[in-house]
Amino acid sequence: MAQQYASKQPAGFKNRIENIAIVGAGGQVGKFVVAALLAKNTFKVTAISRSGSTNQPAPGVHIASVNYDDPSTIVEALKGQDVLIITMSVHAPPGQSETLIRAAATAGVPWVLPNEFGGDGTNKQLGRDAIIGPAKEKDRDLIEELGKSSWVSIACSFWYEYSLAGPGSYGIDIAKREVVFFDEGTQKINTSTWPQTGRGVAEVLSLPILPEDEKDTSTTLSNYRNRYVYISSFALSQRDMFASVKRVTGTTDADWNISSVPSKQRYEDSIKKMQQGDRIGFVHAMYTRHFYPEDSGLYEAKHGLDNEKLGLPKEDLDEFTAERTSARLGDWRQGLETQISKDNDDSR
Repeated sequence: MAQQYASKQPAGFKNRIENIAIVGAGGQVGKFVVAALLAKNTFKVTAISRSGSTNQPAPGVHIASVNYDDPSTIVEALKGQDVLIITMSVHAPPGQSETLIRAAATAGVPWVLPNEFGGDGTNKQLGRDAIIGPAKEKDRDLIEELGKSSWVSIACSFWYEYSLAGPGSYGIDIAKREVVFFDEGTQKINTSTWPQTGRGVAEVLSLPILPEDEKDTSTTLSNYRNRYVYISSFALSQRDMFASVKRVTGTTDADWNISSVPSKQRYEDSIKKMQQGDRIGFVHAMYTRHFYPEDSGLYEAKHGLDNEKLGLPKEDLDEFTAERTSARLGDWRQGLETQISKDNDDSR
């Protein structure tokens, strides 16, 4: 698409985003996205919610009730929206994203942030190995095929707080004082906090849509049309994470049961468990694959980061580690199942 300029648009053209619809407004990352959007005081935010859902978004968010069995209700809710943000669990009902994307196209929504909020989708082999990549690629392709909306995907990698709290996700079980390093535990990956992810979305959507004219070289939303926004809170190895955990807990190596396993062996074993119906096998396979010593989840090495362009702050690692070690999610497995059920309830 040839570069367009705001000064050459028809009368009445708005060079900014005003109306934003979000699916999963009360979910894990959704509530942080909503909080960051509301903090801007420039957006009208609408939560797309299943009729009868008991999930309540933050004050100041309009609720549009829809029936997923009747896509016309979604189309009606999306009319006049500048952006649709989709945040749902990977365990949401099959076809849910497609229904929303098609409704957005019918309603003429110009921008869609699909259900990504993860790794680098341009790394297709990693996406396939981590299982969730093909479905996300399908969503992006559908948006382009329909030709009514443009997509902007947020590459933020795994959420640090959630992943650190989950025993085995980053290989650190805080409650049991156990650590399993994948290989030597030195491979770095990108990871982001929930607040940083929310800020990233709000900052991208606060950009002017188009440059004013040929002389305007500032960053605009159109720079990210059908592209990824790469953000990150930290680039960390397991050993970096473990060092932070030890600092905030006042422990030493002697207080922990430390072991290691080849990353590829752990991945293959986890795939087998997943195939036997063990949901945690899926989680372990997805995480472990990003720590491979080659073709890893350190996307900043290939793409750089957009943090500076978006004015995102530097964060304190130990602050977020302390948040997880002092107020863990309780039984993480039960918490995972509860969240999946909640996300499914909101998106059905």
